[in-house]
Amino acid sequence: MAAPDTTGGGRDVRRWLNGLAARERRRLGLAVVAGVIATLATLGQLALLAWVVSQLLVERASPASQLPAIAAMAGLLLLRALALFGQEQLGQAASLAIRSRVRGELLDHLARLGPGWLAGRHSAALASQLVEQVEALDGYVARFRPALALSVLSPLLVLAVALSLDWLAALFLLLAAPLIPLFMALVGMGAERLNREQFEAVARLSGHFIDRVRAISTLQLFGRARGATAEVHAAADDYRRRSMRTLRVAFLSSAVLEFFASVAIAVVAIYVGFGLLGYITYGPSPELTLFSGLLVLLLAPEFFQPLRTLAQHYHDRAAALGAADGLLAILAEAPDPHRGIAPPSTNSPDALLELDGAGVTRPGRGRVLGPVDLRLAAGEVVALTGPSGSGKSTLLQLLAGFVGPEAGERRLAAGTTFAWMDQRPLLIQGSLADNLRLAAPAASREAMQAALDRAGLGALVAALPGGLDTSIGERGVGLSGGQAQRLALTRVFLSGAPLVLLDEPTASLDAETEARVVVALEALAREGRTLVIATHHPALIAMAGRRLAIEAGRVMEVPHG
Repeated sequence: MAAPDTTGGGRDVRRWLNGLAARERRRLGLAVVAGVIATLATLGQLALLAWVVSQLLVERASPASQLPAIAAMAGLLLLRALALFGQEQLGQAASLAIRSRVRGELLDHLARLGPGWLAGRHSAALASQLVEQVEALDGYVARFRPALALSVLSPLLVLAVALSLDWLAALFLLLAAPLIPLFMALVGMGAERLNREQFEAVARLSGHFIDRVRAISTLQLFGRARGATAEVHAAADDYRRRSMRTLRVAFLSSAVLEFFASVAIAVVAIYVGFGLLGYITYGPSPELTLFSGLLVLLLAPEFFQPLRTLAQHYHDRAAALGAADGLLAILAEAPDPHRGIAPPSTNSPDALLELDGAGVTRPGRGRVLGPVDLRLAAGEVVALTGPSGSGKSTLLQLLAGFVGPEAGERRLAAGTTFAWMDQRPLLIQGSLADNLRLAAPAASREAMQAALDRAGLGALVAALPGGLDTSIGERGVGLSGGQAQRLALTRVFLSGAPLVLLDEPTASLDAETEARVVVALEALAREGRTLVIATHHPALIAMAGRRLAIEAGRVMEVPHG
């Protein structure tokens, strides 16, 4: 999906929302048709009700003679209920389709932005946008869009009937109508701003809370748990205040709408009453009858009902505008133009990957790596060393294709795949088998067990009551740090990828666990895999056949010995 330039502000947001609604024009159009049918059924009911009352009170007709009219009213009531049900179902179906499409397009765009971009964003804030802000489009599509069309069509139908009965009463309704949407527009501008701030606040609160939960052990060790709890309470209270401000605006708009509608209905009621009593002799007033006067009076609330409904859902529009602003900010992020392009084949038949004068730049920082000339042969082990921030992780990302070379060239042997592992491996909530299938979805349980044995986890998993079906929490809750690292190593064994990229795989591990991880990596090297390891660990540097020192983005080969 092409995202509009957000520098145009609200116009681009509204254009994007209109474009989304246009994709479900058929369903939304049928929802409006169902709403019009419901309006016509209501008008028929009111006309029959006025007719029955007039016949009973003026014509002195017997109640039995009005049974057909009463039965027709019941039929119209059923028709109206079915039409409203159809309107709601069609609106919800359109909303579901649009939300699914938007969420899919957002995920596709995040995939195009790549891991390098995602590493600089908080996962909780992104999750809030992908869930809550996309869900905020529901009310806009399912209810506000049909209500917007019906707020024009339904009052016109009511006005046409009122005009045929008494043009002066219709004029009173017509004069009061513009005041309501005018005030709604004024209130809506403030509500849009408040909703935008509210979505930003909930994204910050999500990130704030997740950070504190993840660091709860560290906070307790340093005696900061109580202070962190107070910070979360303060952030939640700030969100509560923002929510209440938004609700105040919504209630204010509803109150003003009800005031104008009530005044207009009261004016019509006074006109009909004095007209029937003969106190008003201007225009069509002398021709008022109980039937026409009662029907006009019954029509007055129905004239304002679609506007009331629109006002009820006007905050859905404001919420959607606020949410769309954040979603468009993601869609406006330009993917790395050098990433995702199929790399050319290597020039050497025994090379897995080659970098030729490759460099990487970052916005606002200029060139952070390169130019780099590097050739990786099958089966070799390369250690990347250097101070923190020197560019080791950037070089690994360049080798993996997470970022593209801004200059120079990256060449890859045909069919080469890679496995990635860092000091904080991604582990999902689920069973051990679920986590292993991330690397090899079709792997058998026998293959998983063999890979666990090679990573030094076979005995541990075999001793668990659930074995491979044992559940762990997100980020490996239930496992020690070393066990989580070795589970990630198991995935590398299971993947069979010839190129393995490792970013500080032994950081934050105790000496015993470090030794086990080093043994597992040596086993990978003996298989003939190509390993590139960013590390400070002497044992890993010692097992490497080559060592590359990186400082300030410059790469130099250091001779062993």
